[in-house]
Amino acid sequence: MADSKETQQKAASSSASPRVFELRFSGLGLLVAAVFFALSLTPSLLPRDALFQGIVSGITMTIGYGIGVAGEWLWKYLRLPVPERGSTTQRVIVGVAVVVVGLFTVWSIWRHVGWQNDARELLGEDPGSPTAWLMIVPVTLVVAGLILIISRSLRKLFRFLARWIEKVMPRRVARLLGGVALVVLVVGLVNGVLIEGFFAAANQVFSVRDTDTPEDVVQPENPERSGSPSSLVAWDTLGRQGRSFTGSGPTVDELNAFAGGGAAVPIRVYVGLKSADTLQGRADLVLEELKRTGAFDREVLVVATTTGTGFLEPAAMQSFEYLHNGNTAIAGVQYSYLPSWISILADQETTKETSRVVFSTVHDYWRTLPEDTRPDIYLFGLSLGSFGVESILTSINIVNEPIDGALLVGPPFVNDLWNEITETRDEGSPAWQPVYQEGRTVRFTALENALDKPTGEWQETKVVYLQHASDPITFFSGELAFSSPDWLLEGQRGPDVSDKMQWQPIVTMWQVAGDLAVAGGVPRGHGHLYKSAEYLDGWVGISRPDGWTDEDTSRLTELLDAKDIVDDSKD
Repeated sequence: MADSKETQQKAASSSASPRVFELRFSGLGLLVAAVFFALSLTPSLLPRDALFQGIVSGITMTIGYGIGVAGEWLWKYLRLPVPERGSTTQRVIVGVAVVVVGLFTVWSIWRHVGWQNDARELLGEDPGSPTAWLMIVPVTLVVAGLILIISRSLRKLFRFLARWIEKVMPRRVARLLGGVALVVLVVGLVNGVLIEGFFAAANQVFSVRDTDTPEDVVQPENPERSGSPSSLVAWDTLGRQGRSFTGSGPTVDELNAFAGGGAAVPIRVYVGLKSADTLQGRADLVLEELKRTGAFDREVLVVATTTGTGFLEPAAMQSFEYLHNGNTAIAGVQYSYLPSWISILADQETTKETSRVVFSTVHDYWRTLPEDTRPDIYLFGLSLGSFGVESILTSINIVNEPIDGALLVGPPFVNDLWNEITETRDEGSPAWQPVYQEGRTVRFTALENALDKPTGEWQETKVVYLQHASDPITFFSGELAFSSPDWLLEGQRGPDVSDKMQWQPIVTMWQVAGDLAVAGGVPRGHGHLYKSAEYLDGWVGISRPDGWTDEDTSRLTELLDAKDIVDDSKD
């Protein structure tokens, strides 16, 4: 008799569960999903087009549905009171909830375009279309539907495994083992197949692209460049980004036109992944190239940590070379084929190790040179490159022979040193532009130069962080799911962050995560795209040459701004 009752309960439970393609939904799940959809339309750090907004909203909506389903299950599991089905109380509660949520959703759809246009105006972008919702709503439903189908399929697989195990074990044990088996299967599938397969495929794709050479780049003839006929590094081993770096840059004539004469050919040294078989071999090759080109006889030397693909931002490099009239040497080493947004997941340790080994190799030789004749030495890192630079700044190598300065641009949220400095900033300074220990060593700046704001005396070793308040690569955090960040405090948010943006539990984290994908698709001076003039401010702050004036900075800013416009027109 008991077995018959248990069988009926299992059958009822099975029939009560919606099938994969069945249009049956949790009422509370739908209400919470609608609320999350409405919240996903509120402004974030960066504006989004209709298609991408639909994708973000679809995923956010599904998260809300899952929370609603879980809440409904928990309520029933705890046997809390529920209005009788069909009763007046139930109809009133459901009716009020539907009306309130419905009005809130419609209001959010209506306000969305205005919110987005406010954000676009802050970034200098054109207004979006007022009919964007015609794309947003269907894309949201399609994305949410696909995710729901996948989740229901997994649940069906769980039930299948549980029923199969029930044949030889008690029901509760079978369900436990079925759940464990499903988790192991999914985790194994994701980690062992999807993630590793993705990294392997991405590495293959980008390694092929690394063999290309940009159309406007040709092999340099100057011996001051890696890849030239005089170089120890073969041109075809530099990689796409290395060839772009050594095959471009300001000419002596261009430098003289600005400075009035006396310019030198800027030294650009680069070693690609294919230039040597080992990391130490690549580091040794960099040192030999620096010696060959006479880099240690120049006024300043920059050891740069590249981004994932080996990229060195032209705006940063040329602003430094103009500042010092070409009496410079810049060295970089490629450590990956992958772009930074993939490398930040797969190559963090590789980035650290490459930065430390290359710097140690160069620094150990540099420190043996006479202090009065060797060049000033600086570090540079953009995005994931700044992650590598931080590993140098926190190493023991520079204690006895400190560097002269470092410029870290667009630091990603994984940077430990940046996080520590931001969290322990001086009281009253905003999170997006903190002041740390009165700015004696580390200072922050952005589109508007703020390096003179700290009151402390800047010491000989100067470190500058250049970051935008609207850069999600810097300000994303998993803590956004459950707590409001300091950079959203009223009166302390950055100039290009909408005052309409408000923190929402879970939703804000996913919104900013979505912003990561478009951080490089905004106008320069916002998000993760930095202007030549901003790089110049940072370089002037840490390496101002003798006799350099604010008027010189203004003249060079005007020249570099024009170059930014030309470069952007090529994209």
